[in-house]
Amino acid sequence: MRMQRTKILIASGIFEVTLVPQDDSEAPAGRMTIKKKYSGKLVGTGIGQMISKRTQGGVAAYAAIEEFEGDVAGKAGSFTLIHNGYMSSEAQSLKIEILEGSGQAELEKISGALEITQQAGQHNYVLTYEL
Repeated sequence: MRMQRTKILIASGIFEVTLVPQDDSEAPAGRMTIKKKYSGKLVGTGIGQMISKRTQGGVAAYAAIEEFEGDVAGKAGSFTLIHNGYMSSEAQSLKIEILEGSGQAELEKISGALEITQQAGQHNYVLTYEL
């Protein structure tokens, strides 16, 4: 029996993001809503929530859940992105993955990861995925 190989695909482009702080004065962390508009090979919107914490020493961490709805290289649907970030004076990491089983419509079987970079005030993304 011959195994079928899955092709790794790449989608890239830019996005605009709006972060709105929420009033959680009793909580020991900050919370924001996230609204994004993607263009390029991803065309659509992202909406979600982020929880973050920064220490007095400058170490910071955040976690977020973002719901993407739109098209990926011409295929319509939606999926969930899970963000996990960390920053200190010695190290930085950012991991954003598609939540397994979250794909809907033509994106039902999507899996993969999203990378974000920022250059000259512009947010860029590269989505590496399988469908």
